[in-house]
Amino acid sequence: MKFNWSRNLFVYLLIAVAAAALFLSVFPSSDQRPQEMDITAVAEAIQKGNVDSIVVSGDDLRVTLATNEVRRSRKDEAASLLETLAALGVTPEQLRGVEITIDSSGQSNNWLTLLGSVGPLLFVGVLLFLLMRQAQGSNSQAMSFGKSKARMISGDKPTVTFDDVAGCDEAKQELAEVVEFLREPQKFASLGARIPKGVLMVGHPGTGKTLMAKAVAGEAGVPFFSISGSEFVEMFVGVGASRVRDLFDQAKKHSPCIVF
Repeated sequence: MKFNWSRNLFVYLLIAVAAAALFLSVFPSSDQRPQEMDITAVAEAIQKGNVDSIVVSGDDLRVTLATNEVRRSRKDEAASLLETLAALGVTPEQLRGVEITIDSSGQSNNWLTLLGSVGPLLFVGVLLFLLMRQAQGSNSQAMSFGKSKARMISGDKPTVTFDDVAGCDEAKQELAEVVEFLREPQKFASLGARIPKGVLMVGHPGTGKTLMAKAVAGEAGVPFFSISGSEFVEMFVGVGASRVRDLFDQAKKHSPCIVF
């Protein structure tokens, strides 16, 4: 199983950046956030002439003091700013020295603030979803690690028969009985005969052993499983035996068949 370090490192870096952005959006630094100021304290500051300007954005207030310090406050939701200040004892004469501005973009700013808070969270969620899918894929690969890698050729449409094998007449004659066993196993079982558990083919590489085995499966019209011995060898203990068991489980499901 190969582990793609570069891709996983990139994903982890993205998660770290998204987490940092989420933290900063939810918990901004104290330098960026003006200090809170109660609306009563705002009214008292106006009465003392210590307020230069107020920016109204919905119910939020951005108060600039005479010392150029910025404070944030909130007014009563059920009343306007002038009504709220008047209820706290601020007179119109005291308000003449205060520049009051209505910020009509407060609604869009609220949406941008919400997007800035939720966006990183959604980004982290998508990354976690991708990581979970990758982990599931790794688990499925791990689960299939002990599965057989045998290749199956269906017997419904045989591609190789005895006609495709040149020569080897004696081998064909000896294997003809095996073909009959595979075609009609019930017929021989009713007579008390037993089909051979296996056939040993001896020959140098390239003499046609695999072709002959495929021809037997093609003549009998049964599935053909092909696998090499090296595919059973693994560095992990028990994997080879697991693949052998899985191979024969597949063969039993497609019985009668040939395993080569």
